[in-house]
Amino acid sequence: MKCVLAALFGISLAGGMTSCKEAHAEDGAQAKVESTELIRTSQSWDGVELPDYFQGRPELVAVKYVFPAGQKLGWHHHPVMNYGILVQGELTIIGQDGKEKTVHEGEAVVEMVNTIHHGENRGTKPVILYMFYLSQKGKELAVQHPEIPLE
Repeated sequence: MKCVLAALFGISLAGGMTSCKEAHAEDGAQAKVESTELIRTSQSWDGVELPDYFQGRPELVAVKYVFPAGQKLGWHHHPVMNYGILVQGELTIIGQDGKEKTVHEGEAVVEMVNTIHHGENRGTKPVILYMFYLSQKGKELAVQHPEIPLE
């Protein structure tokens, strides 16, 4: 899986190697492409069905987030579908109804759509999260709700 993530996100492998071919070449093995499906679902992490696709031309957006240890994100909602892969740390997502999900290193997560929630890094190291949004030009990826206080 390290090779797949390295290829997708341009991450350097251990020892300064930059490709899976280099990683396998050292031990004499033939480099092979690996494929591991991380998630396939029509529901967000809280079990709610995702909305139908927008009509019109899509705009795909990929964002890398880095959340320091102890960081709390404010309450927000996403008007567009999005999912991601957590590559470092643990991120706890809390719905306004109190339902929680902790996403661990290497796991995929499908975010809530049009449902207010926030996230917290309760761990001791930064969270690195790659998120992918199915949007349209001019649409916001997230709408903040500063009127709702964090505990």
